[in-house]
Amino acid sequence: MSLASTAPALRIMPREMRMMTERVFSLTRLPKGFVLTATDVVMYSQKLGLGGFALLETRFERLRNADPARVSIASEHAGDLRLDARGEHAWFVLPVVIDLLGELAERHGSASVTVVDAADPAELEAATALAARNGLSVGWSDGAEPRLTASKTALAGDLRRDDPLLWDLFREGVAIEADLWWRVYHLAQKALTPDSVVSRRHAGPLIVNDDGTVIGRKDNDDETDLSFLTFIGGDGPRQENTRS
Repeated sequence: MSLASTAPALRIMPREMRMMTERVFSLTRLPKGFVLTATDVVMYSQKLGLGGFALLETRFERLRNADPARVSIASEHAGDLRLDARGEHAWFVLPVVIDLLGELAERHGSASVTVVDAADPAELEAATALAARNGLSVGWSDGAEPRLTASKTALAGDLRRDDPLLWDLFREGVAIEADLWWRVYHLAQKALTPDSVVSRRHAGPLIVNDDGTVIGRKDNDDETDLSFLTFIGGDGPRQENTRS
C-alpha cells in the first residue's frame, strides 16, 4: 500500500498483524481451522503493496459470509487445472491454490492453475511469496482469468532463503497508516469478550469469585514433590513425600 507522505504511519510487526487478522476472520463464517491457514494472507498482501489491511477494512462485510467449501475444480488436464472460486474472495482461495499447485507439481514436475470468478483476483499474486514456504516457485500472470504456475524448489531450512519476504517482515515489519491500523484494531476487538467486572475475574482456566476464592487449578494443586532432586545426604536415597 502506498502511503501519502503526510499520513502518519506505524511500523507493524508480524505478531500484531497476525493477531488482528485472526480476530477479524473469526468474526466471519470461516471454519475455525481454515482461519489459521489464511491468517498470513493480509500481511503478505500488505507487504507486497496489494490491498492489505485497507482492503480488509473495506471488504469486511463481504468477507463475513465467506464459504471456501464452495470453491471447486472446473477442469483438469495433466498439470493444468481450472479452479472456479464461485465468488469467494481471493484471500480464501489462496490456500487452496497453493495446495493444488504443490500437488500438481509433485505429480507432473510443473503446475498451472487458472482461477475464475474470484473476488479481488489481483490478490492471488500473494501466492508468489506465500508458496515459498511450501517449496514452490510460483509465477503470476494477471488478466481476466489469473493464472499461476509453479515448479518445485528445494527448501534450505533457512528462513532467509526459504521465505525471504517473511524474514524481512520479522526484521522490518511494514508501514501501515496509523488511522487505518487503529480502525482495524477496533474492528478486531469485537471478537473478544466485552470488558466487564465478570470478564476481569476470568484468566484462562481460572475464575476468581467476589470473595477472592479461586475456581480451577491453583499452584498448590500440583502435589509432585521435587525436593528429592536437590537433596544431598549420606543415608541413602530420600523417599518422595506423598500427600493425601
